[in-house]
Amino acid sequence: MDVTHLDLDVDRIGICQACLSFVSCSLGDPKEARHWTYEMTPFIWEEGLREPALEAVRRLGNVEALADLEAKGGRSKTARAIVMHLARQQDERARTRWKAMRN
Repeated sequence: MDVTHLDLDVDRIGICQACLSFVSCSLGDPKEARHWTYEMTPFIWEEGLREPALEAVRRLGNVEALADLEAKGGRSKTARAIVMHLARQQDERARTRWKAMRN
């Protein structure tokens, strides 16, 4: 599933930004990024990702992804993909803000 089609915005959903930063700060090292994604996704799921993710996947109509989320929640492949996507958004926006501050 292409999670970019889910219309989830890291700045508009109530998730723990600090928790997500463990993933976004590790994006330069794929092994570290996977580690932190596996480690933090269950917490991020419980702390606010559950409802927006389920709603977005239902809207998209992806039956497989919805079944994955419903069965495994924050330990699902779909949830990890969503967290990785949100971490990339967070990283990109942080870099943009940093560049703007330096100019």
